[in-house]
Amino acid sequence: MNHMTAYNLRSAFGGESQAHMRYRIWGEKAEKDGYPTVARLFMATSDAEQVHATLHFKALQDETGDYDVSSRAGFGYGTTSENLQGAIDGETFEFTQMYPAYIAVAEMQEEKAALSAMKYAIEAEKIHAKLFTKAKESVDNDKDLNAEKVYLCPVCGYISLTGDEEKCPLCNAKRDLFKEY
Repeated sequence: MNHMTAYNLRSAFGGESQAHMRYRIWGEKAEKDGYPTVARLFMATSDAEQVHATLHFKALQDETGDYDVSSRAGFGYGTTSENLQGAIDGETFEFTQMYPAYIAVAEMQEEKAALSAMKYAIEAEKIHAKLFTKAKESVDNDKDLNAEKVYLCPVCGYISLTGDEEKCPLCNAKRDLFKEY
């Protein structure tokens, strides 16, 4: 794999891995704050970030060794509203800045596995940001997110609040594969 694409995948792996843990922590906080559906959204998105990290790791399958990994990571343990804003900011950074740049490099270097992993991630991150925005609006009005369940496509990281899809709109995985929260 070309050096720049491998570097970007390692960075994306680091960022997605940290988001996975951050969202678990923020999900536990949302649960304690009395927002169980927001907590489920955080947990589903945490697992979506693990899906993205796994896709990046698999795209790096021929890369071995130890590397220092530079990645952007949000920190802070605030209110559920503040944590949702942190999630919105992180997801927005990924789909407006990070992944467009990484995809441009992978396209130039014709790295198909990297492109596949990154294209699933960028599209899923757009949806995550919208769902976190919806959740923040609810929390800012002292309400939980209005959804009975949260659904995750374990192939690409797509998330739905309805589960009405016949198949995943991002990767075409069948609905019966979706994980329910």
